[in-house]
Amino acid sequence: MSEERSLNFIEDIVEADLAAGKYKSIVTRFPPEPNGYLHMGHATSICLNFGLTKDYPGYTNLRFDDTNPVTEETEYVDSIKEDIRWLGFEWKHELYASDYFEELYQFAIKLIQKGLAYVDDSSSEEIAKLKGTPTEPGTNSPFRHRRVEENLDLFTRMRKGEFADGTHTLRAKIDMAHPNMLMRDPLIYRIKHAHHHRTGDAWCIYPMYDFAHGQSDSIEHITHSICTLEFVPHRELYDWFIEQLEIFPSHQYEFARRNLSYTVMSKRKLLQLVNDQYVNGWDDPRMPTISGMRRRGFTPASIRKFCDTIGIAKRENVVDFSLLEFCLREDLNLTALRAMAVLDPVRLVITNYEEGKVEELTTENGPDAAYGTRTVPFNRELWIEREDFMEEPAKKWFRLAPGAMVRLKSAYIIRCDHFIKNEAGTVEEIQCTYFPESRSGQDSSGLSVKGTIHWVSIPQAIQAEVRLYDRLFKVENPSSEEGDFKDYINPDSLQVITAFLEPSLADATIEKRFQFLRKGYFCLDKDATTGKLVFNRTVTLKDAWAKNTKQGA
Repeated sequence: MSEERSLNFIEDIVEADLAAGKYKSIVTRFPPEPNGYLHMGHATSICLNFGLTKDYPGYTNLRFDDTNPVTEETEYVDSIKEDIRWLGFEWKHELYASDYFEELYQFAIKLIQKGLAYVDDSSSEEIAKLKGTPTEPGTNSPFRHRRVEENLDLFTRMRKGEFADGTHTLRAKIDMAHPNMLMRDPLIYRIKHAHHHRTGDAWCIYPMYDFAHGQSDSIEHITHSICTLEFVPHRELYDWFIEQLEIFPSHQYEFARRNLSYTVMSKRKLLQLVNDQYVNGWDDPRMPTISGMRRRGFTPASIRKFCDTIGIAKRENVVDFSLLEFCLREDLNLTALRAMAVLDPVRLVITNYEEGKVEELTTENGPDAAYGTRTVPFNRELWIEREDFMEEPAKKWFRLAPGAMVRLKSAYIIRCDHFIKNEAGTVEEIQCTYFPESRSGQDSSGLSVKGTIHWVSIPQAIQAEVRLYDRLFKVENPSSEEGDFKDYINPDSLQVITAFLEPSLADATIEKRFQFLRKGYFCLDKDATTGKLVFNRTVTLKDAWAKNTKQGA
């Protein structure tokens, strides 16, 4: 284990278990239900479970909790596997709770035979009513004292499909007065005549999560079963099943969720956003899904760094999205290729540059010399950013203004001589003079300027659609606000513009990330075609959101 940081409480437990000889190696698992796409909350669990078995001897299983055939699809299974591999992890065994359906069924038979489970004919409403309250004990079901033989017969007939959905359940016989309401004769099996994505129509009874989960852990000899804090009340039931079945004693440990600001981390709510078309699918770049983050241009290294930075704790909190962006900027600053793109163009004409002349100027490909150089075309007509010109310059303005000089990136020093406005009063052309002796790398002009701006040669420029993404919600924690969480969606979370890019970006691929000089980090979107480039803004160069929210406070 690295000594660069202190251990989290789960690592302390693992080290103590190994030191005591409790285990020679550890086994963890990541157990997603394939009913949606993974999000950043899952990323924390992935990094924790797989990270433990990178740091300590052992391995991690990927086990799909596919016990609810109504909500589960193979599409989600495939996306989950893709996301885990993209994050940089690989599992030892790919397993499914449905692999254990027969074994789980036999476990249930064993509980019936021991007098610890019974078939209940009550409706779900009747069962709920008999449960009692946290301050009042529950009431025994009228079917609680059925004979073992009758329960075995009914349970066998449930499996054969003789009963309709909701007419019978199998319940554990524990204690209807137990202070933990989950221990008040919990459901073990329910009838559900539905096609399963792996077992087809072989089963019409399915185990409940609390029954399938711990027993699956035990079957796989999971040493450290790690889940989030909402499962703390479930641990007692987890241990009870294992103890009564006399199987491998897997043990459950809980850590706190890390919610992310300005978004929601609930599959149910994310599904609403998709179904109600507030976003364009699970991988919309505004979504906190791993596939959405990937499409937006986030890197696996930045997400792993983020998960490591926020750490593992026992108290839930909301982590600022800006921290995730900080981790991303740190990575992209060192790895992203550099390119020039103009997002809000205004024409600049160099009046003393020879018409028809095109120079190939050399500029850097990346953050250091190891990335090499490329050439960009330069001529008398260029696009520059509209924000780089000010008709009446403010104090300490170091960009273009009447009479002012700036350097064009990797090119020449120019001086603004004149500008032309259209009928609406908008500047549509800036006319400048350049100084031939001031070429970058060969400057003998003796001129000194404080500002450098980027540009794109108009004749060779590539037109592209650029999607500028921002926070999906206007408030930090939309789930805690009054009313419908969807009422707080940020209407400016996506702005689509037309930009002009240097010609080298015609060869961009989805795997590459770029820093558009002075504008932010961008990547090619999957919607791009040969005839139409589409780029997503991954993140700005600076945390403009934090600055704006402070000013608005």
